[in-house]
Amino acid sequence: MRAVAQKPLEIILMRQLASYLAMPIFLVDPRGDMLFYNERAEAILGTRYDETGEMPLEEWSTVFAPTDEHGLPLPARMLPLTIALNERRASHRVLWIRGLDGVSRRLGVTAFPLEGQGGRHLGAVAIFWQDETQ
Repeated sequence: MRAVAQKPLEIILMRQLASYLAMPIFLVDPRGDMLFYNERAEAILGTRYDETGEMPLEEWSTVFAPTDEHGLPLPARMLPLTIALNERRASHRVLWIRGLDGVSRRLGVTAFPLEGQGGRHLGAVAIFWQDETQ
């Protein structure tokens, strides 16, 4: 049996906050591994978090098949979450994803780094919404 490392308190609290909010939220750790997405995000991502669980960056950044407005694949380094992680700054982009339900959706995504006390880098958070203004 694999031991599960205790998450920092700020991550635990961010996950709890996300579960109460009515906006889609996606949370990643400092490596970019997905730790959680809330119920509102489930409808856009096309599957329940309970069905996917935590997911490494290499998987979530491709499984949702993110593309730009011309349908060209977006590499992980160009996604708002990875920009927030790597450059420790907020980032915004409109992009397309294909949810795990097979439906393509245009999203507005804003991500920001999650910093703890003493400047500890804890990961990043994305808030997103389905953009109906195509």
